[in-house]
Amino acid sequence: MTEHHPHPHPAPTSFSDEPHAYNPVTQPQLFQAVIRKRSVAFIVDAIIILALTAIAWVAVAILGIVTLGLAWLLFGLVFPAVGLGYNAITIGGPNSATIGQRMMGLSVHMWNGGKVTPLIAAFHALLFWFSLVIFCPILLWAFFDQRKRCLHDILAGVVVINRP
Repeated sequence: MTEHHPHPHPAPTSFSDEPHAYNPVTQPQLFQAVIRKRSVAFIVDAIIILALTAIAWVAVAILGIVTLGLAWLLFGLVFPAVGLGYNAITIGGPNSATIGQRMMGLSVHMWNGGKVTPLIAAFHALLFWFSLVIFCPILLWAFFDQRKRCLHDILAGVVVINRP
C-alpha cells in the first residue's frame, strides 16, 4: 500500500533550503548597474536625512528652551532616530524603497521575495551605518556577490534590485 502525501513537495526545513526569489542568471536585468544606482541613491538619501536631521535639531533646540535645557539631552539621538526612521518608513513602506532608491529605479525585498517590514528596514539601515563607520571595506562585498548584495544586505536578509 502506498502512502498519500497531501503536499507533493516537502516543506523546507530551514532557510537555506528555500530558493532565492531573484536569480541573477535567469533575471540579469534585475541586477544590472545596481551598485552604481545604489551609490547615487545613497547620496540623495544622505542629503534628505541631513535636511530632516537639521529640522529635528532646530525642534530640539526650541524644545530645550521651553524645558529649560532638559530636551537638549536629545541632540545625540536625533541623527540615529531620523536615519533609522527614514529607512523604516520608506523601505518598510508601500514603495519598498527610499526616495533615492525610487529615483534610481530600485526596490528592496526580502531574499525569498517577501516584503521588508519596517523593523527589518531599520535593522538593515543600522547595519549599513555601522559598516560605513566601523569598517567601510565590507561594502565592497557587492562587487563579488552575484546578487550585488553588501554584507549588511545578507545579514538583514534583503536584496536590492531594479524595479521589475
